[in-house]
Amino acid sequence: MHYKYQAIDAQQQETSGSLTADTEREAARQLKQRNLTPINITVISNTKVRSNNKPKQRDILIVLHELTTLLESGVALIEAVESLANSSHHPFITQTFADISAELRHGKAFSSALQACPLELPWYVTQLVEAGELTGKIDIALRDGVNQMEYDAKVANEIRNAMIYPIILILSGISAVLMIFIIVVPRFANILKGKGDEIPMLAQIVLETGMFLNNNFDLVISGLVVLLVIITYVIGQPNLRAKIKDATAKLPLLGIWMIEAEAARWSAMLGTLLENKVSLLKALELAKQGVKLPSLNARLTQVNKAVKDGTSLSKALQDNDAMTTTGHNLIRAGERAGELPRMLRSLSKLLEESSRTRMKRFLLLIEPLAILLIGGVIGVIITGVILAITSVNKVTF
Repeated sequence: MHYKYQAIDAQQQETSGSLTADTEREAARQLKQRNLTPINITVISNTKVRSNNKPKQRDILIVLHELTTLLESGVALIEAVESLANSSHHPFITQTFADISAELRHGKAFSSALQACPLELPWYVTQLVEAGELTGKIDIALRDGVNQMEYDAKVANEIRNAMIYPIILILSGISAVLMIFIIVVPRFANILKGKGDEIPMLAQIVLETGMFLNNNFDLVISGLVVLLVIITYVIGQPNLRAKIKDATAKLPLLGIWMIEAEAARWSAMLGTLLENKVSLLKALELAKQGVKLPSLNARLTQVNKAVKDGTSLSKALQDNDAMTTTGHNLIRAGERAGELPRMLRSLSKLLEESSRTRMKRFLLLIEPLAILLIGGVIGVIITGVILAITSVNKVTF
């Protein structure tokens, strides 16, 4: 059962929060153990708590930061979890930590409780926490998980922000073209009447396209809506999305950027797992889960099999062409020096910087191409209209 309470602390200050207990008497006993004098204890409906809007990923990241900081400061795990359960965070988060606290008191492992909780955590967080439990360094493992979450959020945010201007530019251009076709071009439609043979082909195409869009506006809008629904459906299908990603990865500039970004994520995760004393074979299998590019994922699967058969990681990567030449050299040097985790983290930073540079180049290329394409289309439309006017009026230059 979940209870909301009001109580008086040791400084005679009123405080409130929530906790999990089997009975109201058990809830009161827990409060007394915390040196709190209960004033009011009421049951919270589980349905009510779970129906709240789920927190944003940023809220989850902040609370994990707080938990990690408490653990690094020497606070016991159960006390840190209970502290967050009684905090002022999102109700969904506080209730989740109250549930985790109850499970910990019943002897359940923190990694298991974290994996079963409704918070949308990346798969590697629970794996790192489980490794931290085995080595007795949950705080270090959790900090690595939080850092990885921040890295993923940073990359996603950079890509999202970088794409805003090109998307606005492209949508504005499409809107301008449609406006010209639907509003401007039909005003010259009467020119076509009885003058078909005298009007140049380009002018006829432009004017007839404008009239078609103007007469079938509802049909065009419906077609765009259907196209949008189809695109949304395709994006929502993991298999189709993976095939599109794989096809995109074969493009000259964009493909290299995507591969380097995936390789950077793989290197960072593998290095983090190895630093937390996860075995190489298990770390390779777990790190591969974070690779979303099917072609690279397939090559890494072959790498995992080769390492399992006794091949060194650097040679397996080289044989399956799963890494750049620099990556092969760094990993080989790390194996020889016994510093593989550190070398993997260094490789991740190199690939991350290279990927970011390629992303900027790609976006710099999109903008002028979009401007040229949109300007070219508008220029063709205006040229068609001018040709129609001059041909009908027999204007020569």
